[in-house]
Amino acid sequence: MKLKGINQLIQHVPELQTVRGKMIPILSFIAVFATTSALFLLVDWRFSEWMPDGEIVVMAIGFLLLSRFYSQKQRYQEKYGELAYRNAFLRFNIPGLGILFASIAHMGYMPGPEIPEIWWRVDLIVLGYLFITIGAVLWLRSVAAIGIDYLTMLYLYFPADSRLEDSRIYSILRHPIYAAALYIGIGLAFAHANWYALVVAVILPIFLTGWIRLVEEKELITRFPNYINHRSRVPAFFPKPSTFPKFLRIIITGT
Repeated sequence: MKLKGINQLIQHVPELQTVRGKMIPILSFIAVFATTSALFLLVDWRFSEWMPDGEIVVMAIGFLLLSRFYSQKQRYQEKYGELAYRNAFLRFNIPGLGILFASIAHMGYMPGPEIPEIWWRVDLIVLGYLFITIGAVLWLRSVAAIGIDYLTMLYLYFPADSRLEDSRIYSILRHPIYAAALYIGIGLAFAHANWYALVVAVILPIFLTGWIRLVEEKELITRFPNYINHRSRVPAFFPKPSTFPKFLRIIITGT
């Protein structure tokens, strides 16, 4: 089954029609993810007291790289023309996302003091696996509904080609992809039952809120002034109690 939005993405990045063109971003992401994870393992082994501060620093670097995809748009368009999106995505988004994915995964195995064997530890671990499951399903549902073109932020560089996206999930969450990543990170921290991981789990939504407010939504408001009304009505990451049944329906059935 072809992913929604793949034709629009290929239209602007035609090399994705070749095996080499598809493998370059995939292998680049894997390389960054593996390198960052190896760094975490090395530091965990030699300097475990570096956590959770080090985790926060690495996450900040990931978000900084992603922000350059936005801040360097005009310069890249002037320098590379039609190749601006492709080059910026490979140089900023791929390493930024690789670092952030590795950082979220690290929440499931980072060193630090474990939560003692008290009555609520088991409940916390079970809740963690529930969060991971919901996050993973939400990510898959969101990608299928939103499309790979929106997922890869294609229309930041090609706004004239964008389409009105009115997927049902957007009436419940403003940023379902980020919400999915947040749920998985929180779930890993809970399942790991580690105090340092829980500290990072508290800080992660602060990072994400800062990102969407200072970078992504700033751009959206510039392009779509009515987005301010949408932002005031729809939460970013966690559904309102009144929309929770609809949220569960999307998770379970995809509709």
